[in-house]
Amino acid sequence: MKITEIKTYLMDAGQPQSTSWSSRNWLFVKVFTDEGIYGVGEASGWPRVVETAIKDLTPLLIGEDPFHIEKLWQKMLLASMGHGMTGIVGAGAMTGIEMALWDIKGKALNTPVWNLLGGKIRDRIWAYAHAHTPERAEELVARGFTALKTGGVVDPLRSVRNIRKAVGEDVDLMVDAHGPPWLTTPDAIRLGKALEEYDLLFYEDPVPPENIEAIARVSAAVDLPIAAGERHAQIYGVRQLIEREVVDVIQPDTGRAGGLMQLKKIAAMAEAHFIGFAPHSGSLGPVAEFACLHLLATLPNFLIMEHLEDDVPQRYEVITPLPEILEGHITVPDTPGLGVDIVEEAIAKYPSRGNVSMPSGQEEMVYVRARRGRARWANQ
Repeated sequence: MKITEIKTYLMDAGQPQSTSWSSRNWLFVKVFTDEGIYGVGEASGWPRVVETAIKDLTPLLIGEDPFHIEKLWQKMLLASMGHGMTGIVGAGAMTGIEMALWDIKGKALNTPVWNLLGGKIRDRIWAYAHAHTPERAEELVARGFTALKTGGVVDPLRSVRNIRKAVGEDVDLMVDAHGPPWLTTPDAIRLGKALEEYDLLFYEDPVPPENIEAIARVSAAVDLPIAAGERHAQIYGVRQLIEREVVDVIQPDTGRAGGLMQLKKIAAMAEAHFIGFAPHSGSLGPVAEFACLHLLATLPNFLIMEHLEDDVPQRYEVITPLPEILEGHITVPDTPGLGVDIVEEAIAKYPSRGNVSMPSGQEEMVYVRARRGRARWANQ
C-alpha cells in the first residue's frame, strides 16, 4: 500500500455573534492510498497556516507506506526542524497527517485504532463540559455531566462560587485562568488561594505556561492541582512541566501536540511522575475528538476529557456518525480505524472567514477587568 494523495478541508467553525468563536476554523485531512483506503485526521493550532504546512509536507509522503507511522513522523519532523522543534504550526500539520495514517492502518487491519495503541482499559471516557453561569451548570448536571469547567480572566472566583452553590459538592469543578500575560504570578497565587475552598479537580493555566518558573511558584504556593500544557507541542514542549513536576495534570492539545503517538509518549512520561492526563480540546473539531477517545481508552493515567457540549451547529453536520454521550461519558468507538468520516458537502457550506479576531478596545477592557479582579482576590 502506498500514499497517493493528501487533501485538506478548511472550514469556518465559528458563530458571527460570538466574540470567542467568531473566527474559529477546523482543518480536516484526508490521506489516500493506491488500494482505495483513505484515512481522515484533523489539525489544529492555526488552521489556515497549518494547511499550508500540510501542503509543504505532502511531497515527502507520496509513495510511502502509510503503515510506517513512526518513520513518516520522523521524516516530517526532520523536514520541519528549521521552523522550530516545538512550533504548533508544524506539530499541527504532523498531527492531522499522522491521525489519518492511524485511521488507514485500522481500516486496513479491520480493527479500531485503540487496539493498535495497546488495547482498551475502559469503554467509556469521562468528560467535562463548560459552564459560566449557575443556570448552565444546573442544565448540564441534569443531562448527566458530573464535571464542569469555568474560568476566564474577569472574575472566575465569583463564577465558581455561584456554580458550586448551584450544583453542590458532588460535581467536580475546574477553573481555567487561560494564562493571560497581564495576570502576574502574585495575582495567580492570590486567586488560587481564594479558590482552594471549592475543592477543584484542577486549576488550569494560572499563569502563561511558557514561564516554567512562574508555574512552579504557583504550584508551590497553592493547595490545588495545577494543570497546563495545551499551548505546547510534542514531547519536547512539555518535558520540563513533567520532569520538574510543576503540574499535577498535563493537558496536551489533541490537534496540535504532534499526533496520537506523541500524545501516548507524553502520557507515558507523565505516568512515570504520577501526573494525570486530561487533553485539551476546547477549539477542536469532531474528528480530533474521535481520535482522542481511542487514545484515552488505552491510558492508565487518564483523568478526564474536555468536551464542547452544544457547540456550533456545523459540528453536528460535518461528520458521521456523531459520538455517543451518556451520563457525562463518551462511548469509545468499536468500528475499524477512528470510526468517523467527514461529510465534504457539509464542510463546503462553511468557507473559512478569518483566522484571528480581537474587537477594538477589547485589550484595554480585559486588562482593566483583570486588574479589578486582582483587587477582589486580594480581599478574599
